[in-house]
Amino acid sequence: MTPSYGWYGDDFTGATDTLATVARRGFRAFLFLRVPDPQNMAQVGDLEAVGIAGAARAMEPGEMRTELAPIGAFFRDLGVRILHYKCCSTFDSGSARGNIAVATEILREYVAHKTVAIVGGQPSLGRYCAFSNLFASFGADGGVFRLDRHPTMSRHPATPMTEADLRQHLSALGMQSIGAIHWPLLTGDSEAVVAEWRRLANAAPAVLLDALDAHHVNAIGRLLRTESQRHSLLAVGPSSVAQAFFEEGQPIVSPPPTLVDGPVFVFVGSLSPTTRVQIAAARSYTCLNVDPDSLLSSSDARERIIENAAAALARGEHVIVSTAPEADDPPHSMAANLATVSASLVEEVLRRRPVRRLAIAGGDTSSRIVGHLGYWGLGYHSQISNGVAVSLARSNDSSRDRMLVMLKGGQMGHELLFETFLDNKAGS
Repeated sequence: MTPSYGWYGDDFTGATDTLATVARRGFRAFLFLRVPDPQNMAQVGDLEAVGIAGAARAMEPGEMRTELAPIGAFFRDLGVRILHYKCCSTFDSGSARGNIAVATEILREYVAHKTVAIVGGQPSLGRYCAFSNLFASFGADGGVFRLDRHPTMSRHPATPMTEADLRQHLSALGMQSIGAIHWPLLTGDSEAVVAEWRRLANAAPAVLLDALDAHHVNAIGRLLRTESQRHSLLAVGPSSVAQAFFEEGQPIVSPPPTLVDGPVFVFVGSLSPTTRVQIAAARSYTCLNVDPDSLLSSSDARERIIENAAAALARGEHVIVSTAPEADDPPHSMAANLATVSASLVEEVLRRRPVRRLAIAGGDTSSRIVGHLGYWGLGYHSQISNGVAVSLARSNDSSRDRMLVMLKGGQMGHELLFETFLDNKAGS
């Protein structure tokens, strides 16, 4: 079977969200952590969608070229009809960090259609695109803000979003001549949408599509399926690309699960206020707060953290190690190598005290840590909250094979997310 759909996640949390999206719609999907070799492809069997998780969101343009060219070649040779560059649902990126325009320029060379489809919203996550402007929900009350006024994204420590018009934002990153199909057209006749796409594609190297509700996503899906039958196509956007392309089918029946018990280890590298709330609600855990400067500068401090975390896990306690500021403290600056040092710390804790359930909060943090732990892939296990999936990790190391791993972006998940993960014991 030739998979029709391939996706690259620019961080691991987003990549697992797309995995969950495809699997929950009843299609066979698997997420690799690098370009897979034939042996790993054979181990997972026939697939309708193949993903590769990466860390391009935190890379400079030169690094992105090195990362993405082999990805594009793999998916071209695999014969996918849609190549999806899965970016954050808020499209936050900068000219020198995670540049979406650079990723588009690289990957468009590996598909036949030279016009790129950009899906601007993911309504299921509270991300709405209207007349090319992106809005995002915030907080438990579901308030919606234009992105340049969003309480978190307008002040993001690495890639603050000061422009809500995605055409303007992407143009500033280097993507020129972006056409647009706005939501009123998407509510009407499918043939009119296709006709407008083809008209724009004659002159525009990219076309941005609004999405305010499920009807718009379905209309985009009809367009993607029609155009990808003619030529292989690059699509850029959040997991709404997968929601659009794959019509809901019969859910796959999984084999009966076996129980995974024992303590849970959580590492938090997210600065998001949402994550702070989730930590405060995690009353079943022993929480070890870590000063990032000490973590970076002192080997003695790192050893104390590792010893304390491993000892608590040995006593059967659930443990959160957090570099996030506490509720009343201002956010700290993000050191470039903090995620790398965090990955080494998590690796050492797990070496001393293996666990069967691991959670990581923070997009860049998740990418670094999971890439450091020797997994070769992630299968879908369950959906634990909107935008947050639990995956079944695959590794050649028997002590880490089939671990349950939850990865979450900073803004994702309900308040009791970490408590809910404690009840998520089933692994296959």
